[in-house]
Amino acid sequence: MKIGLDVGGTKTDAVAVDDAGAIVGRVRLATGWGPEAVTATVIDAVRALTTHAGVDATSIRSIGIGIPGQVEPGTAKVVHAVNLGVEELDLAAAVEPTLGVPVRAENDVKAAAFGAYALHGGSGSMAYLNLGTGIAAGIVADGELWRGARGTAGEVGHISVDPNGPLCRCGQRGCIEALAGGGAIAERWDRPSVLPVQDVFDAADAGDLFAQELRIGLARGVAAAVRILVLTADVDSVVIGGGLTALGDRLMADVAAELAASAAASPFMLSLQLEQRVELLPAGSAAAALGAALIGAARDPEGVLSRG
Repeated sequence: MKIGLDVGGTKTDAVAVDDAGAIVGRVRLATGWGPEAVTATVIDAVRALTTHAGVDATSIRSIGIGIPGQVEPGTAKVVHAVNLGVEELDLAAAVEPTLGVPVRAENDVKAAAFGAYALHGGSGSMAYLNLGTGIAAGIVADGELWRGARGTAGEVGHISVDPNGPLCRCGQRGCIEALAGGGAIAERWDRPSVLPVQDVFDAADAGDLFAQELRIGLARGVAAAVRILVLTADVDSVVIGGGLTALGDRLMADVAAELAASAAASPFMLSLQLEQRVELLPAGSAAAALGAALIGAARDPEGVLSRG
């Protein structure tokens, strides 16, 4: 049995995966703040799987953790996980003495990419585009996670597609993340809301001009990310996941319209059949936790699951 955890800023999703790759147990817990609390969350989540999901503790052979921030390949050392209050944390050193099982970690988006690839059939090539507070992607080809020379492969969120566009937190203007990131949209909307991006869509449908501008920008940003991923990596498909996928068909209809417009203007873009190569990850998918479990169980995660 292998355990996978997706440690997010507010919640942690944990799954138990059997030898056949099937998820046989799943729990969700609130994520603590700071290195000690994050460590406690991981331990509590694994124990919850054994007490509430019927997983035999003696059958657990590995633990993989998907977590925001930078992770040293092949290890469980994470740095700069700012939305968890973690500057530096070696999860293996923190967790293994208590649980007695090998622990490895991976950046959360890269873990989700690997999990989405497995759910997608585990063949060919795929880019996973995560739409959340920020925008990032992971690329998997022939079962291997592509990191690039310095681990930044897939960081499409900070590609500027409009030099006159909104200011991005990275300092550039018109980045994909500044247009389509949930955090950037919430800041520009600047109205009290639990679900600001959904409120933007609702207001746009009601005729609010500024909301319509934000909504158009989001669709353009996502469509730009799709084009970049296909044009640079020529992946078979682009699977979209992350919190904004809760918008479902409302989001995908806007993105499809943007892709169709570029296809209508360019025979070359038309030949790429971008609309047919994009799909939405089902809401509530355990892709990130599943990917973390698979990475945690790999004997050589750096060599087997990464190239570059």
